[in-house]
Amino acid sequence: MQPFEMVMNPKQVFLSVLIFGVAGLLLFMYLQVWIEEQHTGRVEKRREQKVTSGWGPMKYLRPAPRIMSTEKIQEHITNQNPKSHMPEDVREEKENLLLNSERSTRVFTKTSYSQGGDQALSKSTGSPTEKWRIEKHQGAKTVFNKFSNMHWPVDIHPLNKSLVKDNKWKKTDEIQEKRRSFLQEFCKKYGGVSRHQPHLFHMVSRIYVEDKHKILYCEVPKAGCSNWKRILMVLNGLASSAYNISHDAVHYGKHLKKLDSFDLKGIYTRLNTYTKAVFVRDPMERLVSAFRDKFEHPNSYYHPVFGKAIIKKYRPNACEEALINGSGVRFKEFIHYLLDSHRPVGMDIHWEKVSKLCYPCLINYDFVGKFETLEEDANYFLQMIGAPKELKFPNFKDRHSSDERTNAQVVRQYLKDLTRTERQLIYDFYYLDYLMFNYTTPFL
Repeated sequence: MQPFEMVMNPKQVFLSVLIFGVAGLLLFMYLQVWIEEQHTGRVEKRREQKVTSGWGPMKYLRPAPRIMSTEKIQEHITNQNPKSHMPEDVREEKENLLLNSERSTRVFTKTSYSQGGDQALSKSTGSPTEKWRIEKHQGAKTVFNKFSNMHWPVDIHPLNKSLVKDNKWKKTDEIQEKRRSFLQEFCKKYGGVSRHQPHLFHMVSRIYVEDKHKILYCEVPKAGCSNWKRILMVLNGLASSAYNISHDAVHYGKHLKKLDSFDLKGIYTRLNTYTKAVFVRDPMERLVSAFRDKFEHPNSYYHPVFGKAIIKKYRPNACEEALINGSGVRFKEFIHYLLDSHRPVGMDIHWEKVSKLCYPCLINYDFVGKFETLEEDANYFLQMIGAPKELKFPNFKDRHSSDERTNAQVVRQYLKDLTRTERQLIYDFYYLDYLMFNYTTPFL
């Protein structure tokens, strides 16, 4: 055969290249799928090992934050420049993300808030009286039936009162025992056992830890929480006096540990062995206090985030300035937002229900204090846990000290702007808090 006869024509060359190219592409695709399967298999194997290694998936195990030395923290608290901190409300935005998906069961139509009448409101929500009756029978179970039994005791255990020497606390102690028993009976009646339960780290995300005196305190905003955090800092040795701690250090100094910063074993151990306290407040009074604090004073977070959205949805023909800066929200508009099942912006810790902040029927609180008797309850609690004798609960107003404290008389003034139906729906919204903490039904 001559050399020139061995040369393929262009058509044969093209077909050969095409065949080898397709074969190479198929081989590449096969190898890529094989590599991905091998990688996925290794990942799944690691996950299974984590799940079965003792305390469950690693995502539950969060390392405890690095803590500064006592000297550095004390120096920071005393000498800090408030301007060096981000605004409180910007910080609170992150905390509120956990609550943004929560919705009430109330619906306000455009007619209901533009006309403000009972008739229009009833059309959009159904009969409020009938709903209230239904919720009296089913409301508590609907909320609490989603909770499962936990590993800590269901029954309340006797408090250690060996450190209380003064007889003047006898009446306070009797009241405290009645509150604990009342809450226990409520939870036995409505707690139940369910297939569902909240995420553990979410459930304890508002609980502060003081290891020295073995205290767990669940923070309820607008119920004395600022001064309680000051007390915890003093008990922790981070400050010499509660009166020397600024508002900035309390709310975004990050000096106190929260229960969700521990791993699962640390959480369960503390829940079972520490003294757990929660301080609550009349729901209607707490709601008005939150409104006054966040909407009647300049605020760099609540006005642009909540105020703008509320005005835009619930104020017909709002002026351009109000839509831009979000200032000047009216109480009636705020209530329409609160009761709307399609809120333009999510719930907030300052007016969220205590039942969704502290889970009183899952976490077996040893001490139930009330804002209405705050100083007396707090000082009795301090005696009971062996706090220094000189440490007393501070009685000053944390912010807006020139304003009158929100009380029953102030609340009545705000409720005057609402219809009877709106007042009934607010009570309906906080019905569980009223019931479990034995607050008197407000005059509606």
